Amino acid sequence: MSDSFRSTPAVDTTALPATVYLIAVGAFALGMASYVTAGLMPMIAGAFSISLAMAAQLVTAFTLAYGLGSPLAVALLPARAQRSGLLIALAVFVLANGASALASGFSGLLAWRAIAGIGAGVYLALGIAAAAGVSAPQQRGKAIGVIMGGMAGGTVLGVPLSLLLAQQLGWTAALWLVTLLGGLALAGLLWRLPALPAAPAISLRRKLALLADGQVLAILLVSLLAAIASLGMYTFIAPLLAWSAQGAAMSATPFLWAWGVGGIVGSVLVGPCADKVAAPKLTWLILLLLALALCALPLAAGWSAWLMLAPIALWGAAGWALQVPQNQQLLAVRARQGDGNLAIALNESALYLGSAIGAATGGVLLLLNWPMWLLAAGAALVATAALLLQWPAARRT
Repeated sequence: MSDSFRSTPAVDTTALPATVYLIAVGAFALGMASYVTAGLMPMIAGAFSISLAMAAQLVTAFTLAYGLGSPLAVALLPARAQRSGLLIALAVFVLANGASALASGFSGLLAWRAIAGIGAGVYLALGIAAAAGVSAPQQRGKAIGVIMGGMAGGTVLGVPLSLLLAQQLGWTAALWLVTLLGGLALAGLLWRLPALPAAPAISLRRKLALLADGQVLAILLVSLLAAIASLGMYTFIAPLLAWSAQGAAMSATPFLWAWGVGGIVGSVLVGPCADKVAAPKLTWLILLLLALALCALPLAAGWSAWLMLAPIALWGAAGWALQVPQNQQLLAVRARQGDGNLAIALNESALYLGSAIGAATGGVLLLLNWPMWLLAAGAALVATAALLLQWPAARRT
């Protein structure tokens, strides 16, 4: 087992650099921007006199640009532009959200959401690498956990807050809130972000050769399968709740909050663990928790909808925590080549692709009248496949 995966025995108890928390504020804004337009769709559809199906393309534009455009942008980034690249990506994200709020036509809004998605993807990839770079080696797992916790917080706290604001002041207010938070993070980073070490100069061809690295592909495949199971199943919490309640009217809000709060707890707690436990083994343990939570989901739903709160919270915690050791592994595997930030961007792409595959597959199965419990069981099976795939790496540690 490579020494790059091993943790330093003596754990540094000093505080993380302030830069890490500033990057996390930007990640919080990213978490809001990723999910807020889904809640704004009825308002946007009314404002532009379009159908809900058309308004839903705003989410597609953001996620596709995030998943497909950001790795290419990171690959084209000059080796000595790590600091400026991070700041420019955040500036693009902030400006695109402000422009989205000012858009006078739907086509312009669609274009600005795509640009915001590219900025978000590049910022998160470079931000994770920067947070690890400015932190002590024994604190890098904690630093990455803070960034992922910021993004989880943007989802579970920021999205409801922005939707409440939109109900009072109109849909553009939610995007202005994202713009404000992103702008605050940008101002702080312009002030406090130190010079980052230049990545080795690597040609585009060599960067693309990263996809031929078997270790990288294995890590990305685990992320893809986990996203299909976790993020894909997240789309169907409401139908699962309706099935469990046997058609009785129940609000999905407590269950969505349970998932989100679990995500924040998991993101925060996994950081110290990642500094003590080898990343491949920690990934395997988290996947085990994810598989168990998804297995318990249909069983709990069969008894009572309220019994689902516990597995949903565990599912959220495992799903969000997983990416901390995954990103650690990618940074370690590509440390010599100096393109860990590109590997992280590809990992984010795998997550968004997995989410899309899971949601689309689940939708087709429901159209075919598959029982809801079988859909949850299928998600558990996919998580188990990721668990088995991760076992050889975990065993080597």
